[in-house]
Amino acid sequence: MFESAEVGHAVDNKTFRKEEEALRIALLQAQYRLREAGRFPVLLLISGVDGAGKSETIQQLYEWLDPRWLSTMAFAEPTDEERERPPMWRYWRALPAKGRIGMFAGSWYSAPIHDRIERDISQATLDIQLDGINRLEAMLVNEGALVLKFWFHLSREGQKKRLKRLERDPRTAWRVTQTNWDRLKTYDALQGVARHVLRVSNTAWAPWTIVDGSDDNYRNLLVGRALLEAIERRLAEPQVPANPVAAPLPRRLDDQNVLTALDLSAQIDEERYEKELAHWQGMLAELVRHKRFARRSLVLVFEGMDAAGKGGAIRRVAAAMDPRQYQIMPVAAPTDEERAQPYLWRFWRQVPRWGRATMFDRSWYGRVLVERVEGFCEEADWLRAYGEINDFEHELVENGAVVLKFWLQIDKAEQLRRFRNREETEHKQFKITTEDWRNRRKWARYQAAAVDMIDRTSTGAAPWTVVEANDKRFARIKVLRAVCERLERALRKG
Repeated sequence: MFESAEVGHAVDNKTFRKEEEALRIALLQAQYRLREAGRFPVLLLISGVDGAGKSETIQQLYEWLDPRWLSTMAFAEPTDEERERPPMWRYWRALPAKGRIGMFAGSWYSAPIHDRIERDISQATLDIQLDGINRLEAMLVNEGALVLKFWFHLSREGQKKRLKRLERDPRTAWRVTQTNWDRLKTYDALQGVARHVLRVSNTAWAPWTIVDGSDDNYRNLLVGRALLEAIERRLAEPQVPANPVAAPLPRRLDDQNVLTALDLSAQIDEERYEKELAHWQGMLAELVRHKRFARRSLVLVFEGMDAAGKGGAIRRVAAAMDPRQYQIMPVAAPTDEERAQPYLWRFWRQVPRWGRATMFDRSWYGRVLVERVEGFCEEADWLRAYGEINDFEHELVENGAVVLKFWLQIDKAEQLRRFRNREETEHKQFKITTEDWRNRRKWARYQAAAVDMIDRTSTGAAPWTVVEANDKRFARIKVLRAVCERLERALRKG
């Protein structure tokens, strides 16, 4: 795999200076077209052995390109804030927006490679992590990102010579540490792990380019040309919808589903409601103050038909918690900043730390609900979103989050009654809009989308709780009870 990078590639200074001038002009022009089009971001992952020129090439790109639309993120040991969230959280936050170029000096490959070299993880665990990385990169590419991955290679002797040369030069001696020399001792282990990682993660949508790092001129020209050609090729491509990546669910033979099977007449009287409300809120207050919750987080998702009572249920949950411990996220149409990123980006930013809770009043399921029904995304986008959402929630659970998802269901007659009540009650009029009435005319389509959503994303780790919500008191108690019971089970496991 690395043989072609050890044959002694080199470019003399005269040739480099001649080619650099034309390359620099072309790169700047491509960058400005990329910025003006604003269709996609460019993501460069720069990895490889120590001393292979990763930082030098990044610096060269800064000289060739307009640095205002360029960013670099270097990832060292995770901070306490990062450790309390899924491993991918810090990378999601660093993604470049459409029209920009972002470079990752080190990336989501660094920790798996390091952990495998140190024998902290097994080969099977490494492969599981690589499968997750492949799925992440596929999602980024499907969302429009141009992902370029470079592995800078040096032979063992070449790495040793380069480290010595850097150490002798006062201008670069600071780059060489004892850690670099220690890593030289694990060169063979790195090569073995790297070969496996590059083979497994060398996909059609995000292939690796192996770069000979022994000659500065050759390395910089190769990366610069690869970047230029990739941007120009993508800019020249027409914007065409992607092919669907999942088959639609088969048409049902009858009208029975998880929503029609509900008994919407379920209700409780006010006396019982007040008693149970006090019980479950008291229990929740104790659970979120339990010492084991310090290594857990709580993610609550509230979806449902308009006027189904999501806000009221959220308020009853929040009332049991310290306001410093939770955050309520009302989700509306994405902002311009959010549209410039993959649709999950704005939700990754709100993932709570351990010991905290986030309640989403509507959520990432908008991709398979409103965006599907209203035609705001292509069929291929919402079809693949089921798997992407399951992956996202799996990462939350793996990091200690307790994820509960609620669909609040009412019938059409109850919705009409609540709509009219909102119009007639002054302090509720802000809750009703023309969009609510318009959505009501698409009731059947939203119900079908909700059924597909529940069927495809109700997993063992993050199941849906479907709530009979014609009676608000019944719905609130069912939500509180479900939160308490799931959280109690999770804390019991440790």
